[in-house]
Order: sequence, then C-alpha cells, then structure tokens
Amino acid sequence: MRILIMGGTRFIGVSLTKILVNQGHDVVLFNRGNQIAPVEGIRQIRGDRLDPVQLKDKLAKEKFDAIFDNNGRELADTQPLVEIFRKQSPHFVYVSSAGVYKKSQILPHCEGDPVDPKSRHKGKFATEEYLESSGIPWTSVRPVYIYGPKNYNELESWFFDRLVRRRPIPIPENGLHITQLGHVEDLARAMATILVSPKAIGEIYNISDSRYVTFDGLAQSCALAAGIDDPNIVHYNPKQFDFGKKKAFPLRVQHFFADINKAKNELGWQPHFDLVSGLMDSFEKDYQVSGRAKEELDFSVDDQILRGPG
Repeated sequence: MRILIMGGTRFIGVSLTKILVNQGHDVVLFNRGNQIAPVEGIRQIRGDRLDPVQLKDKLAKEKFDAIFDNNGRELADTQPLVEIFRKQSPHFVYVSSAGVYKKSQILPHCEGDPVDPKSRHKGKFATEEYLESSGIPWTSVRPVYIYGPKNYNELESWFFDRLVRRRPIPIPENGLHITQLGHVEDLARAMATILVSPKAIGEIYNISDSRYVTFDGLAQSCALAAGIDDPNIVHYNPKQFDFGKKKAFPLRVQHFFADINKAKNELGWQPHFDLVSGLMDSFEKDYQVSGRAKEELDFSVDDQILRGPG
C-alpha cells in the first residue's frame, strides 16, 4: 500500500512509520520538516497542515491507499485533508482519545459510552462524527494514556525525574485512583493491523494495556523500571493548595480506564508490553540516553506540596 502519515517524526508516528516500512508499505510523511524521518530514505512532503491552501497545493496530485492522521486535534485540522482525498476513498485512520468519554461511575469506558461535549478533546469527537458522515472508509482509535520512547508529554518522565534524583513522589489524595497506560508500539501495531481488518471500517477502538494500575502502583512500576527500591511516595490533598497555572501531577485525578476487548476480538491484536517491561523500554531507550536525568528541572510545585498547605 501507498500510505500517508500526517506527522511521522515524533511520538506515535515514529513507531508507526517503522512498522509500516518493515511490512513493505510505501510510506510518505507530511510534516513541517523540523525533525528527521525515522526511516532513512522515505519521502517527506514539507508543509503546514493548518494551512488548507498549502495542504491542497502539496497533496492534491498525490494518491494513497491509506492515510493516518496522528496529530489532528480539531475538526478544522482534518476536514481539509479528507476533502482533498474524498474521491480516492483511502482508508482514513484517525487518532482520537479516550479523553472524549464523559466521566462516569460505570467503568471501564466502552466505545459506545456517552462523550463529554465539554471535554478538552471535544474536537476529536467532532472529527469522528464528521468522518462517519464523510462517505470515506474510516477507523478511529481512542488511546487512554500513551507512553514509551519519544514521548513528548510528561508522563513516565515525570516519575523518572523524581526517582533518579531520589526525590519524594507527590501523588494526590490516597494514590488509589485507577488508570491505564498503553505503550506507543502497541498502539502503532494496532493501527497497522487496522489496514488488513475489513471489520475495522467505520469502527472505533479503545487501545491501551489490558490491565489497570493505581497511581501508587504506577509510581512503584516506574521505580522497578528504573532499578530503584522503595520509592518515597507522599500523598497530599490538592484542594489545600493553589498551584496557579502549574501542573502538579501528570494524570487526571479520577478513575480513568477503558475496555480494549473490541480491538482484541475484531482486530486479532494483543498488547505486547506489560506495564513494567514497557516502562523499562522507555527508561532505557529514551530517558537514560536523553540526558534528562542531569538537567536542571523546576520542582517548585513539589517543594510547595512538601512544605504543606498554608
């Protein structure tokens, strides 16, 4: 297949590009060209996807069997791309988010659950609705929290930053909120599998790990991955503090996890990484080699928590 990946040089796109190229596909990347391609020799089309005129100018004469949209956040990001290729009807695979689901007392989230119209991810759901009405073959994936090498969001690195410096790990409330992480390579493998799964057309799939973890369990798993014994976990009540615009913790303070059985049953896909092995992969291949452990970081919010309220 000839495949277009929007992005392709950062987080999800790096893993996806490598997998698709290894499978023998002809992969083309569309991005601003600020990063080198993850596979030597593949074609990059340089442009700004947020400029519809430029997007059309760069892509209107191209033909693709499938398109992966990894970085569209709002409907306006994706609609011009779909309009360009509507007549070709490539399989359009969209990276949405489990963050679209409305907070509920009934968990895990399933694909048919209500969405939150006020969610910061509402643009993702609006895009899914548009794809459903567009007439092109489409599939959407809804990851929960994604981690792994090249993660530009502070997630596992937030924990590693404190562990390698032997700092306390401040965790809100009692540390028993349950959440879910999925390794980026497992997400990319699921996305690649969608291309050869006829059942995937017009469907939405939650993609993550099979198991869930508490906040304290995540801190302990990160410690195991980093080879550090007895992490110093400190619990606090976030309502007693004013952090301003600074973020005190990298995860939403609520139970947040999704059922991935639909993807497993319909796609024949299984996560490869368990949480600890996945965190080890991230620590060894990314965190250790990045030099981040030696950087000067701002722990002022942590220090505020450790001093206590008042």
